[in-house]
Order: sequence, then C-alpha cells, then structure tokens
Amino acid sequence: MNTQFTINCNGKLVDLSTPKVMGILNVTPNSFYDGGKHKNINTIIHQVDKMLSDGATFIDIGAYSSKPSAEYVTEEDEIKRLNFVLKEIINTFPNIILSVDTFRANVAKIAVESGVAIVNDISAGMLDENMLPTVADLKVPFIMMHMRGTPQTMQNLTDYNDVVKEMIFYFSERVAKARSFGISDIIIDPGFGFAKTLEQNYEVLNKLELFSILELPLLAGISRKSMIYKVLHKTSQEALNGTTVLNTIAIQKQAKILRVHDVKEAVECIKLVEKLK
Repeated sequence: MNTQFTINCNGKLVDLSTPKVMGILNVTPNSFYDGGKHKNINTIIHQVDKMLSDGATFIDIGAYSSKPSAEYVTEEDEIKRLNFVLKEIINTFPNIILSVDTFRANVAKIAVESGVAIVNDISAGMLDENMLPTVADLKVPFIMMHMRGTPQTMQNLTDYNDVVKEMIFYFSERVAKARSFGISDIIIDPGFGFAKTLEQNYEVLNKLELFSILELPLLAGISRKSMIYKVLHKTSQEALNGTTVLNTIAIQKQAKILRVHDVKEAVECIKLVEKLK
C-alpha cells in the first residue's frame, strides 16, 4: 500500500510519497542525546545549515525535553528559548520548513506566528485543551504522537492488553477529534519510548504497517533511543548504526518521515530503500 500523501507547509505542498527526513534541533539543556550542545546562536545556525545541506526537508525545534522523567519547564522559559532561535533561523534560511515540538497551545501559536509551519505535539492535544482549536485556527499540519500521561509519569503507564490495537484506537479517536475542529493535515507518530517498554517498542515497530489503516502519513522517531542502545549495551552516542537499521525497517513498513539527529545517514537510508522499488 503506497498511499500518496502531501502536506501543506506555509503554502508549499510537500509530497511524502518518497519518505522525507526531519532533523532534530533541541534548544534544551537536558535532552537525552544532544542536551546543551546548541546553546549559542552560531552553533545552532551551523547545525541547521548542516542538516539542510545533508538533505533534511523539515527541522523540528524543541525547547522542552520530553525524555523520561525530564524536569518541568515553564511556558515562559519554553517561549524564551524558542524566540531566541526562531528569528535567527528564519532570517538565515527564509525557505526553511520548521516544526515546533510542543504540547502547549500558546507556544505553538507564538511559534507559528514567527514562521513555523508544523506543530508537533507529543500528547496529540491531550495535555492542553486549547491545542486542537489553536492548530485549526493556525491552519498548519499537526503531528500527533501516542503517549500516556506526561514525560514525568509515562514510564509507569505501560500496561496494555494489545499495544498496537490500543494505539490504533487512540489515534482513531484523536484524529476524529482533530477533524471535528477542522484540522486537515495530520501526521501520526507511534511515540517510540513513550509509555512503552522495550518489548512493546519492538512490537510496535514490527507491526508498523498496521497503522496504514488510518490512511495518514506516519512519522518514525527512533533516532538514538534507548530501545536501540539498551539492546546493544551501548550509549546513545554509539547508537547511530542501530538507528539506521531500525529506520530502514520503519521505511519498509510505510513510515513517511524519519525524525532523526543524523540527517545524512537517514537520507542515504531512504535513497537505498527507494532503489529497491
């Protein structure tokens, strides 16, 4: 099943029939892999330039670490961190397609008004009741992820009878809710590592193609996560090869966007899998 998907980003139609890469830019001091690495604006601009040159279609900016048990960040701090970088990035790369990684409607609104094209919400609108109406008003694509609880509580919420079946039900419900507000471009993200055990993460990856029943583009965010490095008894710093292996499997199972720290390797991965067609 190779459904044709396009999403409208700032008036530009992005065709996802060939998978695309979303580069991760964390402007947080505490992200699990690159926390604190991009503190000054020159480092940030250099990193964005590298990801775009390596072939990223989207850059996803996050100012609130959602790793397990991440500390709480106030809305003011999240906005401050984003404002610091958004203006410079958009001035330097006027054609860039930016996504904001936030579960707060107000942060999403400020980011989109500053030029961001996509809202990426780990809670699918569950942590802020204003998120869905706000995204509908902003008329931007919405990435909804599967998670239970909050980043602080999610690791205790891994009790499922049938993880994939319950996730598909969750997405059906959230998509219907988003559509009721008038959100048209929706992307779904299974949320690897969010309220799932190691075994559950692999079960979800193994059955990833089942999500195509939702007839929506699928984003896979596996990059350097503990589901890789725990199996290999390595660190996130040593998990690039493992990331490439699982990204390859994700694309073969219908993923349309790879959200990654290492853009060049993900782009190569897509090129080689496409060649098999």
